[in-house]
Amino acid sequence: MVNVREASHAGSWYSSSRDKLDTQLTTWLEKAGRETKDGDALPIRNLRAIIAPHAGYSYSGPSAAFAYKCIDPSKFKRVFLLGPSHHVYLPGCALSKCDEYETPLGNLIIDKETTKKLHATGQFSEMSFETDEREHSLEMHLPYLYKCFEPNTTIPAPSKTLRIDPPQVLLVPILVGALTTAKEAHYGQLLAPYLNDPDNLFVISTDFCHWGTRFDYTYYADHHGHVSHHLHHQYQKAAIKGNGGGAGPSPPQDPPIFSSIERLDHEGMTQIESGSHSAFAEYLHRTKNTICGRHPIGVLMAAIEALEKTEEAAEERKHNNNDSNNGGSGGGDWLEQQQQLQQKHQKYKHHRIRFVHYAQSSQVRTIQDSSVSYASAFCTKDV
Repeated sequence: MVNVREASHAGSWYSSSRDKLDTQLTTWLEKAGRETKDGDALPIRNLRAIIAPHAGYSYSGPSAAFAYKCIDPSKFKRVFLLGPSHHVYLPGCALSKCDEYETPLGNLIIDKETTKKLHATGQFSEMSFETDEREHSLEMHLPYLYKCFEPNTTIPAPSKTLRIDPPQVLLVPILVGALTTAKEAHYGQLLAPYLNDPDNLFVISTDFCHWGTRFDYTYYADHHGHVSHHLHHQYQKAAIKGNGGGAGPSPPQDPPIFSSIERLDHEGMTQIESGSHSAFAEYLHRTKNTICGRHPIGVLMAAIEALEKTEEAAEERKHNNNDSNNGGSGGGDWLEQQQQLQQKHQKYKHHRIRFVHYAQSSQVRTIQDSSVSYASAFCTKDV
């Protein structure tokens, strides 16, 4: 018996009509253009991972296209899909027990062999079928994945019945729980060999700031650097002090709230691009930004750091061997060592993360408003 995860959010979060959904995805991918805002040609060479949102397609569908446009489907045999758990508490990461994931476009096949290898480590639990189908952070990427890796379809005569072959690419869904920074590093090390394999693509599912009283998050920073972590509390106190008379305090304009949110998100995006897992963790601790996929992002960053350390150790051994063969080193190597030390604390040496798109579901201007932010990015490795 084949266990198929149903497309439980089709018809609500995105269209259940194959034709309509296919047309939407095609349109959004075309609008993403032929190069990134920084001039990188699409698809991206030496791609290892993308970061993309998972909200309803009417909100985040166009934004996600900027990440999926980076993919050259001919380069990959397997996709690791990492998404945050919204409905159940997980102290670690969980794998799917399903054989296939359904989409209105066709089904995606689960890589059972790789899933079994991961489960055999003893570090991964398994999702229940109910948890699997309730979670949207994984499902919202499935239509895009099917579209990007879409197989050839044929209409055989005389029946004219559409035959849909599953894509050749295999899927490894991983639900990421509420991990500590140390656990993010642990899972990053476990997944690093898979990230290093050019046959594998990692898809990191996340939205960015969820702002508003309904999210219990109203962070605001003005142009002078003054921060309010609970802007709505500040306004409630002002209203009480004024005995509820009049229209209440005016919303901040220096900058408008939506600009403060954008600056907050861009600071986080900069930390992710910087390559420092600990710096991103510190940013989250300081701002409490409601980036729901912060743990999948942390796992990706930790995996990259593990690979960077491996590359660094290999280069150091090679450098030491060269020194030994050359009979020692001259004084000029001191400057080179200092430059290498400086680079170590700045950016990835062999990997590159770049954000290519940012959007908000709406522009927050008053304390009664709310919004969710969406960002798309790619990650490459030098070869």
